[in-house]
Amino acid sequence: MPAIDIKDISLSKQGVKRIDWAWQEMPVLQQLAERFSKQRPLNGVRIGACLHVTTETANLVRTLTAGGARVTLCASNPLSTQDDVAAALVQEHGIPVFAVRGEDDQRYYRHINAVIDSSPQITLDDGADLVSELHKNRREVLAHLEGGTEETTTGVIRLRAMATEGALEYPIIAVNDAMTKHLFDNRYGTGQSTLDGMIRATNILLAGKTFTVAGYGWCGKGIAHRAQGHGAKVIVTEVDPLRALEAAMDGFRVMPLTEAAACSDFIVTATGDKHVINKTHLEVMKDGCVLANSGHFNVEINISTLESMAVEKHHPRPNVEEYRLADGRRIRLLAEGRLVNLAAAEGHPATVMDMSFANQALSVTHLWAQRGKLDKRVHPVPQVIDSEVAQRKLAAMGIGIDTLTEEQTRYLASWREGT
Repeated sequence: MPAIDIKDISLSKQGVKRIDWAWQEMPVLQQLAERFSKQRPLNGVRIGACLHVTTETANLVRTLTAGGARVTLCASNPLSTQDDVAAALVQEHGIPVFAVRGEDDQRYYRHINAVIDSSPQITLDDGADLVSELHKNRREVLAHLEGGTEETTTGVIRLRAMATEGALEYPIIAVNDAMTKHLFDNRYGTGQSTLDGMIRATNILLAGKTFTVAGYGWCGKGIAHRAQGHGAKVIVTEVDPLRALEAAMDGFRVMPLTEAAACSDFIVTATGDKHVINKTHLEVMKDGCVLANSGHFNVEINISTLESMAVEKHHPRPNVEEYRLADGRRIRLLAEGRLVNLAAAEGHPATVMDMSFANQALSVTHLWAQRGKLDKRVHPVPQVIDSEVAQRKLAAMGIGIDTLTEEQTRYLASWREGT
């Protein structure tokens, strides 16, 4: 494998401009980069990162290298790489990058293995493909690993399954579960960026359309509320009764997906599960329905079944495949069923990724400081890190908050005072 594998190094100039643009919206990372450059908490530490290669990720890499880390980067999705960013990281920052937008599965896993070849001591993952490959096919490298982080819900689910089976060979911090990550990144970031991808891909007005969201976790909530804000008539489908009740109390119609499929103009999946949209839904789906996925992997929509049901397929627009079924109905699939916010748009705004990646940077320094002391399981982000990120973000926004008085603190810590 060559020392790098990117599309075109000549794209670096534009990449630098866009990375710097995003940097302006990431004041918490800026503060951490300044601190890291003085303290060098990661001096010489080898980090293997499998993340979406975006402008925001580039700024996380800059922050880690400011702390002395040696980072090697590959993409965590074949369609999420921004080729100009990859070029800028190589040309301007000397980062070994293995990522090309549109790479096939074979090249994708070659790139993951190129990162593994760097013998990382800490891993950064988004979806757990890097950790999975290490455990399944590259176990000889596990001896070097001191810890890792996981960025997304899907990856945390996979890693917890590994830990339950006793298969996880090093400690992982679930960055996704930090309050300053999922309450903001998953809700506001995914909500805005998913609709951004869908609108860019289709240029269809959402106002007045029936828009179904499959899954009402934090990502689904964000998507549903943003679609509602665009004037869409929003339906939520769920398998969890508590989340379904919450969606109903939030003012959304709730029904089984088979019913929703028959009347929806748009359906977006945000569940992290497999074949959420299946043959039973495709058989009754409204003519012209637009399908999109905002989950990490392209398994939520049963694309092979859709392919088998179609008598014709064409590409009317970039990132749009239109399938014509035997009865004449048309079903439009966006971004090959991959995460639409990155494949058809630019992913989350830098403002919200500032908090997510601040959690990443601080979690990495925590892992390194605690190396050899943590159990081989999935750990939460330490509360002190979550609080620091929130405090720094508020300060950057110019927002002040109240503090408890000594009397209030004593009262909250006591059981003696009552009515």
